[in-house]
Amino acid sequence: MNLSRLSRAINQCSIINQQIRFFVRDPFPNKLTHYLRRAELIDSIRLVLRSKSCKSLPDLLNSRLLDPFVVTHALRSAPNADSALFLVESLKSVPHFAHTQSTIHALATVLARSGKTSELRSLIGEINAGRYDNARVSFMNLMQWYAATGDAEAVLDTWEEYRRSDKRVCTESYNIVMSLYAQNGKDLEAVEIFYRMIGEGAIPNSRTYTVMIEHLISSGHLDPAIEIFSVLPLMRIKRTSKQYSVLVNEFVGAQRFDKVKTLLNEMRIDGKFPGSAMRTALLHMQESGFAQETEELLREMFPDERIKSIGSCTDDDDEDDDEDVDHGDVPIDNEEVRLKPWLDPKALANALKGWSPEVVSTLEGANFVWTTRLVCKVLRDFSSPETAWNFFCWVAYQPGFTHDVYTVQRIITFLARHGKAEFVDTLINKIRCEGMELPFSTIRLIVDFYGVSKNADAALKVFNDDRPLCGSITKFNLMLLYSSLLRTLTKCNRNSDAIDVLEEMILNRICPDIQTFSGLMYHFALQGDIKTVQKLFTMVRQSGVEPDAYMFKVLIQAYCKCERAALAWRVFEDMRNLNLMPDTATRDMLVKSLWKEGKRKEAAIVEESGEENNKVLPLVLRGHIWTVSSADLTRVYNIYSKSFLSITG
Repeated sequence: MNLSRLSRAINQCSIINQQIRFFVRDPFPNKLTHYLRRAELIDSIRLVLRSKSCKSLPDLLNSRLLDPFVVTHALRSAPNADSALFLVESLKSVPHFAHTQSTIHALATVLARSGKTSELRSLIGEINAGRYDNARVSFMNLMQWYAATGDAEAVLDTWEEYRRSDKRVCTESYNIVMSLYAQNGKDLEAVEIFYRMIGEGAIPNSRTYTVMIEHLISSGHLDPAIEIFSVLPLMRIKRTSKQYSVLVNEFVGAQRFDKVKTLLNEMRIDGKFPGSAMRTALLHMQESGFAQETEELLREMFPDERIKSIGSCTDDDDEDDDEDVDHGDVPIDNEEVRLKPWLDPKALANALKGWSPEVVSTLEGANFVWTTRLVCKVLRDFSSPETAWNFFCWVAYQPGFTHDVYTVQRIITFLARHGKAEFVDTLINKIRCEGMELPFSTIRLIVDFYGVSKNADAALKVFNDDRPLCGSITKFNLMLLYSSLLRTLTKCNRNSDAIDVLEEMILNRICPDIQTFSGLMYHFALQGDIKTVQKLFTMVRQSGVEPDAYMFKVLIQAYCKCERAALAWRVFEDMRNLNLMPDTATRDMLVKSLWKEGKRKEAAIVEESGEENNKVLPLVLRGHIWTVSSADLTRVYNIYSKSFLSITG
């Protein structure tokens, strides 16, 4: 090819590329406008899928706006599986549309929740056969779908395959199996899954304990359920709105209103937003003769009567909000259905990234009904603290909306996580001027998040100057707050400040718990500050805290990592004297370190202790630095297991 022909070819390619760019360029002035247009199309599809005639569906599907995002959310909000399948079938006639993983997973979720087992299996087979090039299925996808259909055998088969392919499976897989056993009345099997979770090193999370509490309540064990719920703060486990809701409902039903009032007070301290199910329970309590006690609570907890839910049709991975997802179908008569406008807080937050006067004008023109819940959801999904702050300030001036403690705590913790101390200080000063009281959990979260953003000075200021904003603090909660501050200081390598705060804590007769001591000892051991570690261990003895196997394990691992095997050996001897043994991984690490330092006799003794280790329950070894002690896990396990063993025994 000569140069002139090559030049013409290049020019032609350039023209074609320009034409392509012109054709596919974003026709909208900003992302928010695009979001709103998509929302209109999703609403139109939702309405058609609920009408008797679907003649207008082909016109809607030929819209230039149709893309995987629109189809995904249309499928998620389909009224039933048949309408979802009809939509997928109709899409075959749209030449420019190709399914993605999100659209296929949305369809699978609808089929699973509708109990369409055969259709679901057929779809999974098509995915595995490669019919949908961009779609893949994970073990967790399969477990969630099969669990939704109630196919216990398929869930267990998938879980076993998952376990064979991966040495460490995620906590949620245990939760799914545990919940499935609980729902099917297999109480002891559910207890065994919790035991295996701990024994195999998985970390139970909030949903684990939600499953446990619901299992106990459904089996008539209300007191053990509230006992486990009361232990969660000790383990630094977030107590969720769903947990509060099921407990409040049950205690209202049992007419144990003293417990209800205690739970509602703790809910305020935890800063949890109540759901519609709790409102129903409180109204029932009011009807039972507790009008004075409930009237103020109902007014405080549900100040916004304009709208009870935001009508989101999205899957929400925050279980605090699961109870309030409302698809918003409002039948008018036999011929017409009216829907609440479709709204996805996450997509809306993403559309607001490019905050500008133009975006603000578009947002004001959309006429959203701003409620506390909606604002909290949108704030949660921002990635930029500057955009979140701009939105927070803007929405304060919108008609009918006033910021309350829930929106304030959402933004203030978000800003602290991103290290925006100047914004946090501005809000705190305004809160102080207006006499607003923050939940204790918010103050603690700010201190925790300043550890994430490595801002020790800001954390100290909040602890020393701003904690009165949450009112009186119990001795137990003050211990938790001190623990959060100590953890933040160690994350920021403010070692001398951490020791000063610890000494202040003890002088104020606030005894650190075993998790706090373990976290401090691990931190200083990794830095090679053996003198401080030994000082801390002496303080543990003096404070009356009983060292557990996990504390010893932390010490052994820390000493081994900083190549002080002799000190690790002494800890091992202390463990043996208390009839405790390290787990396999810790023992192997100690043996390797002793061999490396030439201590072969000691290494042999540790290695031979493996047989003794088989006699020790895994429960006594499990804990997590700064959060969970083995004693707490053992206590929870004992409460849970004895609730069902007493029946079978």
